[in-house]
Amino acid sequence: MSDTTVEIDGRRLKLTNLDKVLYPEVSFTKAEVIDYYVRVAPTMLTHVAGRGVTLRRYPDGVDGKSFFEKRCPSHRPDFVGTLPGPGDRGGAIEYCHFDSVAAMAWCGNMAAIEVHAPMARGVDLEAPTMCVFDLDPGPPAGMQECCDVAVDLRAVLSGVGLDSFPKTSGSKGLQVYVPLNTPHTHDHCSSFALAVAQVLEKNYPERVLSAMTRELRKGKVFIDWSQNSRHKTTVAAYSLRAKSTPTVSTPVRWDEVEAGAEGEPLSFESAEVLDRIDELGDLFAPTATLEQELPVSRGS
Repeated sequence: MSDTTVEIDGRRLKLTNLDKVLYPEVSFTKAEVIDYYVRVAPTMLTHVAGRGVTLRRYPDGVDGKSFFEKRCPSHRPDFVGTLPGPGDRGGAIEYCHFDSVAAMAWCGNMAAIEVHAPMARGVDLEAPTMCVFDLDPGPPAGMQECCDVAVDLRAVLSGVGLDSFPKTSGSKGLQVYVPLNTPHTHDHCSSFALAVAQVLEKNYPERVLSAMTRELRKGKVFIDWSQNSRHKTTVAAYSLRAKSTPTVSTPVRWDEVEAGAEGEPLSFESAEVLDRIDELGDLFAPTATLEQELPVSRGS
């Protein structure tokens, strides 16, 4: 297997096992994973820099065993820094902090196919910068049903003066983000997301579920409001996913979501995502800067 040492922005990094196949169905190699993360980094870093990220590593490829890694490995290069994250029962953990193209290359070299990010930045773990609605379809519901619910969700959010931004999960679902970038708490985000989910469930009980009971999910779209909890992470924008092909958690336009509700496919692989960035720019850029405030409920 091939190894090489590269220099990226003045930082030297040894890359190993480059011809190892990580996506067997399409013979997508570790070298191609690294190449994707290097090329997407200038865009993706907008959404992960400043956040302590959790890695999901697949050393034997997507068909092999995987593990989540919260604590940043001690053998990391000196250009990969750390940030505090939500931690676990044992206390605070230093998570990896990716703020350079070289750091993203190292991520790929670790076979860290998936990158998951918290709602809060490392400088203030108590202050989420956005609120997320994670739409998870219960079979036989799928992406079309998620898009249908997302359109209704957007209408509810617009009704209280909030702009929202969709992205695919890169798997079977869809996520809708409400950028905040103003002081909020995780509890406020969670309670707001739950209230919105309950409104949609009341209006569309045959299509929407707000309860976490798995037995009730068949044929419905579960709006997972709990992703706003302090200890939760969500797959980062532009992260690869460990599916049979190298799909990506991809920011999309609302007209694409509307088309998805009519049955148009809404799934993108790595090469398509890079082309989309060239053509459309970063559709998720507003989530990093747009300032909004959630309504204050009577119980707040």
